Amino acid sequence: MGISQTSESGKTARLRCDQTTAWTKLHEAFSNAGGSFDVREAFATEPRRFEAFSQQAPHVFADLSKNRLDANTEALLMDMARQSGLEAHRNAMFAGEAINNTENRAVMHWLLRFPEQNSASALVKYDSSAISKVAKELSDVHTTLGAMLTYAEAVRADAGITDVVNIGIGGSDLGPQMAVAALDEFVLPGKRFHFVSNVDGHELAATLKKVRPESTLFLIASKTFTTIETMTNAASAKAWFTAHGGTDIARHFAALTTNVAAANAFGITTTFGFWDWVGGRYSMWSAIGLPLAIATGAKGFREFLAGAHEMDEHFRTAPLAQNLPVRLGLLDVWYRNFHGFTSRSIAPYHSALRRLPAYLQQLEMESNGKQVDAAGHALPYGTSPVLWGEPGTNGQHAYFQMLHQGTDVVPVEFVAVKKPRHSLPGHHTLLLANVLAQAQALMLGKADTGGHKNFPGNRPSTFLLLDDLTPTSLGALIALQEHRVFVSGSLWGINSFDQWGVELGKVLAKDVEARLNSGNTDGLDGSTAGLLARMRG
Repeated sequence: MGISQTSESGKTARLRCDQTTAWTKLHEAFSNAGGSFDVREAFATEPRRFEAFSQQAPHVFADLSKNRLDANTEALLMDMARQSGLEAHRNAMFAGEAINNTENRAVMHWLLRFPEQNSASALVKYDSSAISKVAKELSDVHTTLGAMLTYAEAVRADAGITDVVNIGIGGSDLGPQMAVAALDEFVLPGKRFHFVSNVDGHELAATLKKVRPESTLFLIASKTFTTIETMTNAASAKAWFTAHGGTDIARHFAALTTNVAAANAFGITTTFGFWDWVGGRYSMWSAIGLPLAIATGAKGFREFLAGAHEMDEHFRTAPLAQNLPVRLGLLDVWYRNFHGFTSRSIAPYHSALRRLPAYLQQLEMESNGKQVDAAGHALPYGTSPVLWGEPGTNGQHAYFQMLHQGTDVVPVEFVAVKKPRHSLPGHHTLLLANVLAQAQALMLGKADTGGHKNFPGNRPSTFLLLDDLTPTSLGALIALQEHRVFVSGSLWGINSFDQWGVELGKVLAKDVEARLNSGNTDGLDGSTAGLLARMRG
């Protein structure tokens, strides 16, 4: 069984990808030729293959030509997208409809980067009962954004604050941490940024050794102000602050939360909230992005939002065949459900993008790591691949051996930046030579009759190229990835915007914590009981 969901406008219903006629045709195409597709042969017979499978999107150039894909297959994938109702599902998101059906919430992280100067009438182009709500939310968004950026500029101007410690976890950590590192060249000199997420006290303790109470600002990022890891770290940071002579909690602590009362009880008077339609992994465009706003300033943060908005408009308006998030999302479905590839490696060839793989892990696997569709029916096919990776060229000396000669085929996504922001001679040319060569080697391979030096080749890769790594281009790159995840999730028929899978372990941890303190193992399975006893021994 599949989904039967009608949008609030009553115009469309989603259809799971395996229920479309295009799905059947794709399986036929895969059986006939797709499974044995050789990219090298394709380049030999298609003189304009690069032009056909590459395109410029806002601030991101993408080359898909080294993938196991031909024009007929991509056309069938586009047919599947249309038959599944992808366009209507996308439009419903941009109209503020409650497409997060398990929590009855709208999905409007895109609204966080919608320009203030645009009129409400330009906000949405679709008939929807949600339009008036969206227009009101836009006003609230910019009120909060203005207040947050004013505070960020005040912190930037405060020479007494030299260190900013962000305490959060998941989306309240991965996004801001990735973005601050990525935009290091734009960070205000004289400010250092630290990120604490793990409940393991070693992480917080190591950070506290680097800072002083009188010159540190702590940002406590928790929507509910109840997240156990965040609040444990926050309480320890507060205790350290007071024990080491800190006296003004109101000045040295701020909260990114909707639970103002709890923050006030903690001693925090400066708070910035956000909305229930902002999922954690989509939240760095909101007040959760305050560390980035302090690092790059109001101008930099607004440029970050603007780049994302440009990609939003591309996704919202470009025809499917020229829509980069759509093309990437459909390629992901093709690889996962037809070729059977179970993972994708992210290889950013820029050291500042070192946290991009970790960020994308949460974005994709928490969004699409589901085994039932949006109606709760078990899926007969795989969903999210495993994402993993490291920056180049480090990864070449770690796991690229497996990519080139291993038994599993792993599609690779290279991310490169054309322009360096350093003046060291020779380095960037060597870096770009390496990323180009790795993509080339994966595709071409090299025959060797002895076997040990045989490279099978025909290993697929996608290449994303930015002209420069700036707030604008980073915003566009991240929004591209968000929408790509939306596309594959929409085709799979799942709800990409809940995350019930993170709950069970949290619930069990409360019981186990009490048992670690008491030693009571009654009713536990043998393994947990044995390990618990050994930890207490």
